[in-house]
Amino acid sequence: MIFDMKKSSLLIQVVIAIVLAIFVGSVVGKESGVFGITFYSLFSFLGQLFLNALTLLVVPLVASSIIHGLANIGKDKSFGRLGGKTFFFYILTTLLAVLTGLVMVNLLKPGTYALAHPMVTESATTQILATAAQTHTQALGQIFLKLIPVNIFEAAASGNMLGVIFFSLLFGLALAKIDSEASHGLVSFWRGIFHTLMRMTHYVMRAMPFGVFCLVAKVIASQGLGMLEHLVMFFLSVLLGLIAFMFVILPLLFRLMGLSPFRHLRAMAPALVTAFSTSSSAATLPITMECVEKRAGVSNRICSFVVPLGTSVNMSGSALYECVAALFIAQFYGIELSFMHQFVIVLLSLITSMGVAGIPSASLVAILIILNAMGFPAEGIALILPVDRILDMCRTTVNVFSDSSCAVLVAHTEGEKVLQVR
Repeated sequence: MIFDMKKSSLLIQVVIAIVLAIFVGSVVGKESGVFGITFYSLFSFLGQLFLNALTLLVVPLVASSIIHGLANIGKDKSFGRLGGKTFFFYILTTLLAVLTGLVMVNLLKPGTYALAHPMVTESATTQILATAAQTHTQALGQIFLKLIPVNIFEAAASGNMLGVIFFSLLFGLALAKIDSEASHGLVSFWRGIFHTLMRMTHYVMRAMPFGVFCLVAKVIASQGLGMLEHLVMFFLSVLLGLIAFMFVILPLLFRLMGLSPFRHLRAMAPALVTAFSTSSSAATLPITMECVEKRAGVSNRICSFVVPLGTSVNMSGSALYECVAALFIAQFYGIELSFMHQFVIVLLSLITSMGVAGIPSASLVAILIILNAMGFPAEGIALILPVDRILDMCRTTVNVFSDSSCAVLVAHTEGEKVLQVR
């Protein structure tokens, strides 16, 4: 098992890779290079290869894990209870995250500290605006259209994870309800696919320190650390909100359930550093499942259902970010918000975060949905673009941690002995 081998060794290698990447990226910048090739383009190319290798596994892994999981538990009378618990914890953790962001932005009032619009290219803003629907109702409608695709193969090829998840849920439920003799071959097939993909994940993980180095170095080389100058309070508001949710709110929830948050944090460490470097919950999914099942002790029965589903539905970090960003833009433009206005923003952040993986440009477009719904200036999106990439790394880490936390909490309520000392 990959994470039992030299448990701390892999994590230490990744941490060293991140530290070196920050140093190297800040030194070489975006222009320097050798033999006519910039270091930035080299980091970008090699980092993308690693990201592609992880992303390559996502669609078949999501489909096989959900179908395999549902085929095993679909006949069980406890399935309805398991699904109810899963969505309860999804909604609870996401709501707690949004409320944490709401408190943070009202305490720090980051919009009142912004000096001016940061330097953002007009084309970058226009590109983001172009991906958004004209109205929030149209954008939400697009999410539901992606949920039920016309062609499952097209959905898989285009990376429409909502469509893949919906089809897999439907297929798995149907497979569990047909005659066992007829379903035996299919169940064995999907089980074999799932375990084979997990083994492939082991192979890809061997390149993890190198891939993390290239991805982080690329970001630092292109963005630098000077991007925070105009947006330091917004950056701090989001970052402190994410930290408070991840290291205070969720641990309190664990304590209330009689679980150790520190063991869970230690168990999920490889997945968290992968999420931070890739900025993708989907790309991190193979490692997340490995950590939840092998290190946190959640059964395959629950892990294969809760974790892949949470990758597209349970986006606590993104929901917090959307709430803070919308309120920051309102504060910047001097818009006074009543309690009811803020409540609507909380509700929209909760709803849009659940479908954020199914629309282009992820959280940025979800923020535009909120801005359009509230009547805030849509061009305010330009304010946050300079720091969005760095914050994307942070909120993705929280998304993965929250998703894994829900899996552990569901398993605990089902009587499983999770987070045991190994």
